[in-house]
Amino acid sequence: MTDQTPTPGIHHVTCIAGDPQANLDFWVETLGLRLVKRSINQDDPGTYHFFFADAEGTPGTSMTFFPWEDMPSGTVGSGQVSRTAFRVPEGSLDYWEGRFDEYGVAYEGRVERFGETVLPFEDPDGLPVELVAVEVPDDDPTVPWTEWVPEEHAIRGFHSVTLWLADPQPTTDILRTMGFEMVGREQSEGDTPDDERVRFAADGPVGRYVDVLPTIRSGRQGHGTVHHVAFQTPTDADQGAMRKAVRTMGVSPTRPIDRHWFRSVYFREPGGVLFELATKEPGYTSDEPLADLGGRLVLPGQFEERREEIEAGLTDVRIPRPEAAEADN
Repeated sequence: MTDQTPTPGIHHVTCIAGDPQANLDFWVETLGLRLVKRSINQDDPGTYHFFFADAEGTPGTSMTFFPWEDMPSGTVGSGQVSRTAFRVPEGSLDYWEGRFDEYGVAYEGRVERFGETVLPFEDPDGLPVELVAVEVPDDDPTVPWTEWVPEEHAIRGFHSVTLWLADPQPTTDILRTMGFEMVGREQSEGDTPDDERVRFAADGPVGRYVDVLPTIRSGRQGHGTVHHVAFQTPTDADQGAMRKAVRTMGVSPTRPIDRHWFRSVYFREPGGVLFELATKEPGYTSDEPLADLGGRLVLPGQFEERREEIEAGLTDVRIPRPEAAEADN
């Protein structure tokens, strides 16, 4: 590793969805995450960009989606994030299995991985997701959102992402450059006998793990797949140093791009996964008070003057509210 500040872990994960209402209903009502930002894809302003996170939009907690309604379903394969895992408090997986039964969520049997219990499931688009039961420390930086799920069971930010790669070695070199260290190897459950899962860890408290698995399965981007994974480079100086470091590894990072709530640098790592480096500031409360996060359609910068045109082209959606659900019952 070079001299730059190591990343503390995952900042956010961005995925591709289909129906925006089904996406909102699942991630807010079923999983109990807070809609902290309702905006647009800044590269494709005719598409929503939804951000789901903990109560305060803490870095390391936000799962975001582009609902490209006309895109076909995708297939997970080499060069993609194959699964995204969230932390939940130890002892809460019984609650989640019961909730999944109640809401008709497709889930699999629990597995043990690196000494932790994992519950795999899928969202409405078939996106592979996992809950991992962990001991959440008293000083954990995440703030549970409790409108739909009790605090003792609420999702507490990211645990890990799993990368599927045809040749893992160049990617592991990049991860080490970013500050991840290899912390374990074990046989991957449910795959061929030759598949070995290798775990890398950053030093932050949330979203600190990246698992790497070899595969030559072909994939296709579409509904139910991850678009990119973003890693925390908290300050502009951290980001600049990390950008310089990864360039020495033969990748071609973009210049910093203003994404309104953070500044971003993108590069495709050698295995094909799109990585982002994201700053902590300005944050999701830079344009909405904490109490009102997600309450309105936020149009960054120059898009505000096109509000009428943009709103006319977006599908009408309803934000799930507990009081509305109670009134319907």
